[in-house]
Amino acid sequence: MTEPTQVPQATDPKMGFNTYAERLNGRAAMIGFILAVGIEFVTGQGLLAWLGIINP
Repeated sequence: MTEPTQVPQATDPKMGFNTYAERLNGRAAMIGFILAVGIEFVTGQGLLAWLGIINP
């Protein structure tokens, strides 16, 4: 059996689950969590109360 002489040049997909999209999503989630904790620390209210969605 002969081996192929060329290797296909596959590129990362532009949409869907790829490593860049997952890394970016994880970083956005970490920033959002830190901001939510910071808002609670500074205002003394939860995020939903700070936004006016619920009454404490």
